[in-house]
Amino acid sequence: MERLKYGMVGGGPGAFIGAVHRAAIRLNNEADLVCGSFSSHADKRAELGAELGIDPARNYATFEEMAAAEGARADKIDWAVIVTPNVWHYPAAKAFLEQGIHVVCEKPLCVTAEQGRDLKRIADEHGCLFGVTYTYTGHVMSREARQLVRNGVIGEIRMVMGEYPQDWLLDVLETITEENKPWRADPKLSGRGAAVADLGTHIENWVSYVTGLKIEKLACNLDVFGQGGVLDNNVEALIKFKGGATGMYWTSQVAIGFDNALKIRVFGDKGTLEFVQEENNYLKVTLRGKPPQIYSRGAGYLTPEASKYVRVPTGHPEGLTEAFANIYKDFAAAVRDKKAGKAVNEEDYGYPTLQMGIDGVEFFNKCVDSSEAGATWVTLD
Repeated sequence: MERLKYGMVGGGPGAFIGAVHRAAIRLNNEADLVCGSFSSHADKRAELGAELGIDPARNYATFEEMAAAEGARADKIDWAVIVTPNVWHYPAAKAFLEQGIHVVCEKPLCVTAEQGRDLKRIADEHGCLFGVTYTYTGHVMSREARQLVRNGVIGEIRMVMGEYPQDWLLDVLETITEENKPWRADPKLSGRGAAVADLGTHIENWVSYVTGLKIEKLACNLDVFGQGGVLDNNVEALIKFKGGATGMYWTSQVAIGFDNALKIRVFGDKGTLEFVQEENNYLKVTLRGKPPQIYSRGAGYLTPEASKYVRVPTGHPEGLTEAFANIYKDFAAAVRDKKAGKAVNEEDYGYPTLQMGIDGVEFFNKCVDSSEAGATWVTLD
């Protein structure tokens, strides 16, 4: 197979998520990092470029320069990976789409739904593919849960309960000031939401990805705990889905004793599914009138749709990097088909799509709207 080529915007020295993306793509061993705009600081940019073996001529000062230069090359990159703070997602993605370059972007997609719809217009106009890295959809057992729902195993969905507590912001709150607050707590970099945009959108996307449910309306309360807090760090939302199902979502960055505790339960009229991110090699399945069962990643009884993403035998844990790699595996397959002149329907490939990214942006903005109006019900577009 022809090896694919990609570039990265952001992900400079010490940036956790950029390194995870690069490791995940390497795990698939089908695409090479050939260029980037890793940092606005020349010394950091040069340092990482040398470490990664990037040609200095393709180690760009800005994403604008990178998009223009790569778009003009005969051997231009197949896609750009965007791993910057939220506020730059939209302009960076737009710059590459306008050059006919596919995009994979960190979530949330952007900061307003209008920006998201504009990206979709540009992507459609230039025939570009667009993936959004909602990580947890990449886990094998998320794919298994999705297929069980599609196969009708738990019947008609009635309720969804999602929670995603962390405690990483506790110590930061004691020292946070206007000058030193983390970028996720800065509306100039993060947008209108912090926890709701960072963590809440993961819940919204996992539920939508696995169940197919779409939110009709929501009522949300955002809390800002601690000294110097600017944006939300605790979120409670009531959800009404189209078709009659209901939901409750909670996320927090100040919940003592929780590391990265995403847990989602889906209740149908025939059974219940429970996915716990920190135990992502397993899926709890309880059917009506039967004892609970624990499905194990890699076992022979999994559906073919999930089994094709298994990388190591059962009992050998897979985790965050593999989940990212599965998303990139799907995206690379779509890119190859596109290059071969095949008709590509992105929803058939398994990676979170641009429309899912738009849905997430609308979700967190509507949560802010609801909270600002006193936790009243607001309808989604």
